[in-house]
Amino acid sequence: MAYTKNINTRDFNIITPKKKANFNKIRVGKSILRDDVVSNLDYFDSLSRKKKYDREKIERAIEKNDLETLRLISDYFYRSNGIYQRLCKYLATLFRYDWFITPNRYDNKIKDEKVIEGWLKAAVLLENSRLKKSFSEIALKVIKNGCYYGYKLEQKDAVFLQELPPKYCRSRYKWNGRPAIEFNVKYFDDLTSNNEYRIKILKMFPKEFQKAYVAYKKGTLPRDTSNDDMGWFLLDCTKAVKFNLGNSDVPIFFPVIPKLLDLQDMQELDKKKMEQQILRILIQKFPIDKNGDLIFDTDEVQTLHNNAVGMIGESIGVRVLSTFADVEVADMADRNNVSSVDQLGKVERGVYNEAGVSQLQFNADGNVALEKSIVNDESSVLDLIYQFEEYAEDLLKPFNKNKKRLMYRVQILPTTGYNYKELSKLYKEQTTIGFSKLLPQIALGQTQSSIIATAVFENGMMHLDELFIPPQMSSTMSAKEAPKAGESEKKTGRPELPESEKSDKTIRNEQAEG
Repeated sequence: MAYTKNINTRDFNIITPKKKANFNKIRVGKSILRDDVVSNLDYFDSLSRKKKYDREKIERAIEKNDLETLRLISDYFYRSNGIYQRLCKYLATLFRYDWFITPNRYDNKIKDEKVIEGWLKAAVLLENSRLKKSFSEIALKVIKNGCYYGYKLEQKDAVFLQELPPKYCRSRYKWNGRPAIEFNVKYFDDLTSNNEYRIKILKMFPKEFQKAYVAYKKGTLPRDTSNDDMGWFLLDCTKAVKFNLGNSDVPIFFPVIPKLLDLQDMQELDKKKMEQQILRILIQKFPIDKNGDLIFDTDEVQTLHNNAVGMIGESIGVRVLSTFADVEVADMADRNNVSSVDQLGKVERGVYNEAGVSQLQFNADGNVALEKSIVNDESSVLDLIYQFEEYAEDLLKPFNKNKKRLMYRVQILPTTGYNYKELSKLYKEQTTIGFSKLLPQIALGQTQSSIIATAVFENGMMHLDELFIPPQMSSTMSAKEAPKAGESEKKTGRPELPESEKSDKTIRNEQAEG
């Protein structure tokens, strides 16, 4: 058959179900990469990212809801437009993705040591999987491309994701409330025409992909329906994952792109106006006699004109006009309309209004509404945070084999780059009523295992708690130890607020007083 023309099934070493899958190494030149090597999808996609999209193509893609073109356009503007790139990165990195594992013991017969051991192993697994970095990268892909497809590569003490190209993925069904992912193995044929290199890339994918590709080449890969395209097959639902926002695969900031085109047009117009404003014309008028005849002949006029041009040289914005007629320049600008001065600013504000993100976030000149705007931005990506929590709990299934007796739950804290210090202080205050002693440090970016390891090392091994004794505070001192009246001065009135919490009026008053 034609399908088998460029394929040799012996190149794939297809395994039987009894053998353990081994798809974690690849030869690159004389070296071998091991431990679940994955293909860099960004590299292969960049080879085809050379198109430039105009307004007509963008409007056509929006009208037809062409997801593939929408993703390509979004990626183009991400690479070429600073505002669009900052919007995507801002929302993707807004959360710090600090996670917290809580063991829930329902059977008291389970010993404390066993609960602690399982908790520590679960924490190490998530730490080795680099969840904080992975979630940040996935969030950027979701915001930029509209969705993210991946396949779990499970190791002994870590789990990583092989990113799958959205163009060759679809999720028409749901399994246990989650998307069931189908993949089209035509991706490997479209990736490269070099058969040797195609096989090398294919071996980096799990055996499930390799088997389906061989079946596709043999013509034995079944279709879901008679009119379905060839090449589609259902991935293992326990390993394939998908993330998006609001069950939509459209890039979240795509409505901003037409406004960005308006801004580019206004910037070009503004640039031309600025060039026009600095333009100066040197007019030299040659006299004529009373009969209207030229005093100088044309050769003399040309020489005088050239002399004037040579005198000006390469002066910026200066031109020479030689004429015998009266010259008058009419100014068509409407100087009485003040609003025309801020046309560029209006269009720029329209970009951020369409994005739903405050312009103060990137060009701050006030802080009253900015805090509320950030809270709204946090709410817009909460759906993605919940999906990340669900994915993290899936990774702990080996530790949750008997959920009726013991279960480890994962929660992603609501810490962002703007509130983590405040939340850490709130968690610290909660310790006074017996709440978690780990949360304040986790909110500052430390992992659970590193907090415990640091405490054991400093206090249990080095006994630094005996060497470094913290000063006593009035809240921890007895009545006899407390300072008497008049021994120390106390500040009265409300404590001064931090700069981020002061109103614009307060800031202006302080600047006036200073």
